Amino acid sequence: MFDEGKGRYEIAITMGDPAGIGPEIICRALAAMSPAERGRSLVVGDPAIYRRAAAQIDAALEFVSLESARPGDGGVAVAEVAAESEIPDGRISAAAGDLAFRCVKRAVELVQAGRARVIVTAPLNKAALHAAGHYYDGHTGMLAALTGAPSSFMLLASERLSTLHVSTHVSLRGAIERVTEARIAETVAVGHDHLVAMGLAKPRIAVAGLNPHCGEGGIFGDEDERIIAPAVRALCSRGYDVQGPISADTVFYRASRGEFDLVVAQYHDQGHIPVKLIAFDTTVNVSLGLPIQRTSVDHGTAFDIAWQGRADATNLGAAIAYARRLAEGAGP
Repeated sequence: MFDEGKGRYEIAITMGDPAGIGPEIICRALAAMSPAERGRSLVVGDPAIYRRAAAQIDAALEFVSLESARPGDGGVAVAEVAAESEIPDGRISAAAGDLAFRCVKRAVELVQAGRARVIVTAPLNKAALHAAGHYYDGHTGMLAALTGAPSSFMLLASERLSTLHVSTHVSLRGAIERVTEARIAETVAVGHDHLVAMGLAKPRIAVAGLNPHCGEGGIFGDEDERIIAPAVRALCSRGYDVQGPISADTVFYRASRGEFDLVVAQYHDQGHIPVKLIAFDTTVNVSLGLPIQRTSVDHGTAFDIAWQGRADATNLGAAIAYARRLAEGAGP
């Protein structure tokens, strides 16, 4: 439970790419919170950008520096990370990418220092990130590097279907190379432990096949029989409730009908497409395998509608709600 006396916030929300819709959806989410919820939340970024976004959507929000904010005073605590140069709206720029990176770095520091429990990230733009010299494949890889984690995993969580990925932001050729018994075992174990922490006593996990029809006896590839099936047998012998490999053209349907609590997908699009089809607006991106906890929206920066007062904060609201659930079990 949140403890005001310890000065710890439940969530730290990062701005994302300030040229995109991040500032707007954050302000919309803050405006929709109760005063008590706002008092348990802090935002990371440039206060001037947040004030501009709030004014654009007519949100009566007062942003107060983290050092002077007091729970219950009605203001939104801001861990300030200032823009160092002008940032053009709705365009890729190194200035925006650098600010987005520095916001995430500051949020990690806040969690590590005990000032916040869970990070919630608004979307960033990978091209802008790279233009600024920060060569990460996205938030998950960045957070692994910032925390010194040897590996990390991307969970897409929704009410009807949740998927955890053996690999994410690599080429399809590279994804096939990452299908190993060790990585599959680690992915299942991390997913199992997360679901147990979220209240499921014995999670039911399905492992998707890699090839069409799981290779059809080796006709379409032998990875399913040679790698995935032995990994699943070993996991079963360790007590996990896991089945697979199950052909990808049926496993997600079966999970969406309630047969499984989690599907382990072998690569990015295999897991992303079915979840986004079923629950595009409410799917939450959760980073697992890190020494910190983080949730995120599952959409991009939407430069085409940025700074027009049109962005929908539904997905960010779902990410915040999931983060508050994680914060309840994030330690004393």
